[in-house]
Amino acid sequence: MADNDDAEFSGFPDEDAIRDAFQRFLQGDESFDPEELMKAAGIDINGPQVQAMMQQLGAAFGQDGLLKSTASRDHSVTVAGEGQQSLDPATRAALESAANVASLWLGEVTSIAELGESPVVATRTEWARRSLPVWEEIAEPVAIAIPRAVSGMLTSNAPESLQETLGSLSGQMENISKGLFRLQLAQVVGNLAKEVLSGGDIGIPLIQGTSEYDVHAMLVAQNIREFSADLDVPREEADIYLAVREVAHARLFRHARWLRLHLISVIRDFASGISIDSDAIMNLQQDFDPTDTQALQELFSSGALLPEHTEDQKRALARLEGMLALIEGWVDHVTQEATSRLPKASALAETIRRRRASGGPAERAFQTLVGLELRPRRLREASALWAALTRELGHEARDLLWQHPDSLPTDDDLDSPESFIARLRNPETARDDMDQALQDLLEGED
Repeated sequence: MADNDDAEFSGFPDEDAIRDAFQRFLQGDESFDPEELMKAAGIDINGPQVQAMMQQLGAAFGQDGLLKSTASRDHSVTVAGEGQQSLDPATRAALESAANVASLWLGEVTSIAELGESPVVATRTEWARRSLPVWEEIAEPVAIAIPRAVSGMLTSNAPESLQETLGSLSGQMENISKGLFRLQLAQVVGNLAKEVLSGGDIGIPLIQGTSEYDVHAMLVAQNIREFSADLDVPREEADIYLAVREVAHARLFRHARWLRLHLISVIRDFASGISIDSDAIMNLQQDFDPTDTQALQELFSSGALLPEHTEDQKRALARLEGMLALIEGWVDHVTQEATSRLPKASALAETIRRRRASGGPAERAFQTLVGLELRPRRLREASALWAALTRELGHEARDLLWQHPDSLPTDDDLDSPESFIARLRNPETARDDMDQALQDLLEGED
């Protein structure tokens, strides 16, 4: 084979040497030279980029061939820390004060109880560290399917004389591919940490407490300051408005204990239907170079291996979008009520809507990596429905609907809020405890 700038294939592979070098690499042997593995395979690689990659992987993987437990967290925190500013006492005090005001004002417009703990004023790295486990849970099905396909592609693209040897190591190669995917996800989360304003900014509860039902509120100080810097809005107003949104979001998930598990379950329903596009694998194999580290990295993040959504996925995605719209619509509505004292509340609300509709670069990277978009399309309709419910039935009846998923409005109800409210007022529709509780509440008001 002709020489090139990166590698020269020569001779025959030494299978014993390959196994020995591969095991030393996985064990993190400090004396391991990355070129050993390639030379044993009959490949002479001179590119410093490949050497750097091998050294990095050797530090990230343990003796069992799996990614070290702290590797993805450390990588996410490192990425999030790029350009991070220290959290000064004045900013912390201002945001803590805004959170206190937010709790008081929300108490006037919702019957949902206050949080057990005050919101955390955090740095970007803290958001990345505490949210990464939830992102990994969401991405788990993709983290299994894609590395399996990539491992097979790497093996089949190796020299013919080496394929049998690498095939016997396919399990370990798949573990490495899965680790690479998790590191790529960690990088996306680290970049998200530079964009998000709070723990609930994406729409799902990312900051957990000690139990799966315990949701914490979190305000990312540096990002909040950068968000309000270019607005024609007093800083104090922006602080309070964003604190109200975050506290309302956390209160809702803490009140409706079923909601987080329900949301994650719908996400899993979507992700479980993900399969790798075999045609895409065949097309990529023609030009894929296993020694090109940049190509491997782009393969994970490009979405090229993800096929079109199946019908089951489309239905799961519709359920997810509907639930996210109800959640975000409720948060929008109670925030509007609670911040009516703020002169610039309407301008802030519109800015948040535009920001949510477009998303940021890191969020779009997550969509490409996992195939999942977290942007509700019917947000305005949901917000209008919650407002109509409040006018007609009051905030207690509105918030009582969150006790069970079956009592929440449907997509058809978003189209016709009047019909939904009429059903709630009609005693003949009371068929279970939830309906009876609503009926008793309405009769008491009358």
